[in-house]
Amino acid sequence: MAKFPPISSKLPVMLHGADYNPEQWSHYPEIIKEDIRLMKLASCNVMSVGIFSWVKLEPEEGLFTFDWMDKQLDSFADNGISVFLATPSGARPAWMSAKYPEVLRVGSNRVRNLHGFRHNHCYSSPVYREKVAIINSELARRYANHPALIGWHISNEFGGECHCDYCQQNFRDWLRNKYGTLEAINHAWWTTFWSHTYTSWEQIESPSAHGETQVHGLNLDWRRFVSDMTIEFCKHEIDILRPYHPQMPITTNMHMIDSIDYRKLAKELDFISWDAYPEWHYTEDGDDSRLAAWSAMHYDMMRSLKNKPFILMESTPSLTNWQSVSKMKRPGMHKLSSLQAVAHGADSVQYFQWRKSRGSSEKFHGAVIDHSGHEHTRVFRDVAEVGELLAELVDVVGLDTPVEVAIVLDWDNRWAVKDAQGIRNSGIHYEETVLQHYGGFWELGIPVDVIGIEDELSKYKLIVAPMLYLISENDGKRVQQFVEEGGSFVTTYWSGIVNETDLCHLGGFPGPLRSTLGIWSEEAEGLHERDRNSIVLRPESAWNWTGEYDAHEIADLIHLEGAEALAEYSSDFYAERPALTRHTLGKGKSYYLATRIKDSDFYTKLYAAIAHELGINRVLDVMLPQGVTAQIRTDGESEFLFVQNFSPAVQTIRLDNRHYIDFMTGERVMGSIELPINGLFILKRKAE
Repeated sequence: MAKFPPISSKLPVMLHGADYNPEQWSHYPEIIKEDIRLMKLASCNVMSVGIFSWVKLEPEEGLFTFDWMDKQLDSFADNGISVFLATPSGARPAWMSAKYPEVLRVGSNRVRNLHGFRHNHCYSSPVYREKVAIINSELARRYANHPALIGWHISNEFGGECHCDYCQQNFRDWLRNKYGTLEAINHAWWTTFWSHTYTSWEQIESPSAHGETQVHGLNLDWRRFVSDMTIEFCKHEIDILRPYHPQMPITTNMHMIDSIDYRKLAKELDFISWDAYPEWHYTEDGDDSRLAAWSAMHYDMMRSLKNKPFILMESTPSLTNWQSVSKMKRPGMHKLSSLQAVAHGADSVQYFQWRKSRGSSEKFHGAVIDHSGHEHTRVFRDVAEVGELLAELVDVVGLDTPVEVAIVLDWDNRWAVKDAQGIRNSGIHYEETVLQHYGGFWELGIPVDVIGIEDELSKYKLIVAPMLYLISENDGKRVQQFVEEGGSFVTTYWSGIVNETDLCHLGGFPGPLRSTLGIWSEEAEGLHERDRNSIVLRPESAWNWTGEYDAHEIADLIHLEGAEALAEYSSDFYAERPALTRHTLGKGKSYYLATRIKDSDFYTKLYAAIAHELGINRVLDVMLPQGVTAQIRTDGESEFLFVQNFSPAVQTIRLDNRHYIDFMTGERVMGSIELPINGLFILKRKAE
């Protein structure tokens, strides 16, 4: 296994810090001085600064005021605190909007926005690009070699779209480059439907509620264009900074914005950073395990984007100000949720924000320092405890996660499947479906990568691709080759339906996966909540696993074309038809689940059986209680195990017979460990 270098050789430890906005406190110098003391008290070693500081840096066009930033960075350097310095493009100054209204976005209704909010700017605007280039150049010229700087932070949580004339023309140019001719685009989008054929490029416009929304190929390509334009703008910013210090690492913080294909964005970045805000403590029974699996899945995605550790750039140390009901973290949850990120590959825990704003929209958002302004709070003690623990985890920095399983969560597919007008217009629940399958591995304590269908497949033993609605002929062949060469592949209902331009595959579903799966899907239907059906396992062919499980939302009627039935429907006119199948192809196997199962225990048992058959390792070779999971990081010699309890009860976990050390005490652990509610145990063992 690899051990990756730290983000910066200046700081080869776990990073701990927050977003810091000293410009908000320029009239309170005593507070800025006090912040340094408190940062050191909380074992913070890095701060993100400058994220929305444009008007403080350039109060008038061409007038730059850097003295306050000079003092701040110098103070950090003098006190052993490092900096991620942001470009300020996430929110432009009012003077720019007033003088150059073209920088403001135009909505899909073709109305230009007023000044306000953030990310309210057009990535195509030549003026905006010019102004960003100027401010970034000034920052890089002044700070690229500052001793406090360990990385550039581009903008903040890119997202959104613009429909102005610049963007319309760029969209047409993007389409010309992709398709070449109108004939090709009309066929790819099937525009003969409703006589929507385009006869000139100028007729093509972005989707709009009072215009075109029914050409799904157009909708899909617009999503791709918006993503590509955002990434190209980010690259524009990077290209300005890079020459001033080519070795200085660069990132931008991500927050699962549906408008950006993060797999493509990742190629432009030196390291990945992620903002995580799970809504803990929302269930009536106090069980946070489903939300914990959701959070873990996204951490695994961030680690998988570049196949190396990432940075948790933002999280809240307490509550937020934007959730429908803002809950405080219960005792133990801050440490548990922070170390969950580390368990899944993060080399940092950072917060939004360091100090609560005194006014405006985020004045009640959680922060390390409350309006009381001192360290004598529960939240500060929680943060300081995490800081002390992270300081002990220096040996975990850069460690890898050994993975034999991948889950496919693909941007093209998610855009297309959620736009489809078909069997579940009340909600196709794509992400929730992926989570159901991911959750089975999470409960088992089996590490997982989260990948795209175009990523490398051969390094995995098992690939699971729920609802792979959009798949090209070429990717279908790649999946087939993966199986023929010994891999195992699992997919579900509503897979293999359309190609890369959202045209239905001809010749029967699941399209290019049909021969791989050995089935033909004749019909599929959506189910009402009142509809009742289930699947019944056939013990003679399903690992001696018996049982009946409720089906809901979607049911697929399939024919066997070489596959064997492992389970059948129990009722309706398709009773005794196959509901779960297995097909042997070459050296490998493929599985098809024809309906959505409610009970999460089904997925745990299914993947326990397949994993056992394939010899896929669990982190701990024991059955974990529901809501308890285990994750691993290793360099191939030592293994660090993070055992985490997200259930609403105290849990006892029996250990296998390997030699375990309690990482925090250095003492040997034998027999079992007990985890309190919101409890965490870090174990160390030698790799086998």
